Amino acid sequence: MKGYNGWSYAPYKPFLFETGDIYICRIAPGVDNIHFEWLGETGSEYAVFLREKESSEFVCCGTTKENAYTIENLAEKRDYEFYVTSGNKKSRIRLARTGKAVGTVVNYLHPDDKAYSFSGNYLASPSLVKYPDGCLLAAMDIFEGNAPQNLTMIYRSDDNGETWHYVSELMPCFWGKMFLHKGELYMLAVSTEYGDLLIGKSTDKGRTFTTPTVLLRGSGSNKIAGIHKNPQNIVYHSGRLYETLEWGTWNTSHKHAAMVMSCDENDDLLKAENWHFTPPLLYDSKWNGTARGSVQGNLEGTLCVNPAGQLMNVMRYMTTPDSEPTYGLVIQYRVNTENPDAPLEYSHTSAFPANRSKFMWKYDEVSKRYYSVASRIISDIGIGNRNLLSLMGSYDMENWEVITDILDYRDVDPKRIGFQYVDFSFDGEDIIFLCRTAMNHAHNYHDSNYSTFHRIKDFRKL
Repeated sequence: MKGYNGWSYAPYKPFLFETGDIYICRIAPGVDNIHFEWLGETGSEYAVFLREKESSEFVCCGTTKENAYTIENLAEKRDYEFYVTSGNKKSRIRLARTGKAVGTVVNYLHPDDKAYSFSGNYLASPSLVKYPDGCLLAAMDIFEGNAPQNLTMIYRSDDNGETWHYVSELMPCFWGKMFLHKGELYMLAVSTEYGDLLIGKSTDKGRTFTTPTVLLRGSGSNKIAGIHKNPQNIVYHSGRLYETLEWGTWNTSHKHAAMVMSCDENDDLLKAENWHFTPPLLYDSKWNGTARGSVQGNLEGTLCVNPAGQLMNVMRYMTTPDSEPTYGLVIQYRVNTENPDAPLEYSHTSAFPANRSKFMWKYDEVSKRYYSVASRIISDIGIGNRNLLSLMGSYDMENWEVITDILDYRDVDPKRIGFQYVDFSFDGEDIIFLCRTAMNHAHNYHDSNYSTFHRIKDFRKL
């Protein structure tokens, strides 16, 4: 066999790992059904086999000449195993749990399904992009603590998010953000947790990407400080593209130091020398206005231009039950837009009731208002809960009000349900967003089993 240094696969099949002869590329369970799709020749005869998880023999439940099938009339809130055959070819046995989900299921991964254990076992890092022609792309990576965490999957919708279909996979790719620049699609990601910072380009709507350029080397270990980032919006300001990242790790006293990267909007984004990085700025508890007591620093910034025209890097602030206040503050840093190599400068803390998980702020030119869709905190008890997802608005990036609660599951055990890490966009009169969703017997609230698409209609009228 020949060597391959590309980024794109459809699918990625590791050596000595059971992937099956037929690749099931998407699963979307419903209340009493399981829809799934696979790669293969349309027109071939396929047989679908099913059993309740570990209960009895598999039974053929239908045949099809399509590359998709929906198993219907199943019991609600049950775990099932299934596979597909065609001739002497057979897929890997996959799992799904029936039950009512939220939004539209883009993809699903059962917590006991080890089909991607070479990367991880849970779906995360939602990234959403819309082409001018209406095509939507959704990306998610597959993670698990202390696992390789290096596979990202991409799906496409051509009907405004009503239905989704598999496009491709990127390997290695983690914490990735897709964005459009001059009509072309880019993915900015790391190779793995705290790994190398990568960027690649696609000219065919995500089916294939260029071999990625390494922009910055990381450690590739959660024990040694390296590159940390999250899928945040790319901000254009004063002729440059800006994005946030951090340098650090959860396993050192340094935690995560804030950084910003930027590139002239007319330069080649695939050339490492065209990018500039601010030096890492460590959090200092002595800064004026910071929380008192025990805090875990800051990470996962979002960039936004404030009403005064200053580009700010606004950071998730890891306050704790032992800090004062326990929640409700974020940290704002000033970005020097005159010198892309200059360090960030601490500005102040400001109020925001969703500071304990990744959030995104975006400015709407129509309403002249900033918006966020984030996991809102409402009391000192359970500051880590992510079972309340809210749309919030601000006119000054300082004072935020709740516009509406989008997903309110406060009556469910907060350890088992979560709506988090939303990537959202304005879409005419609506907001569309992709959510990292944990429900229906997810491993826990953090280890998500769904990637779900949502639409907030007429959001300016709410």
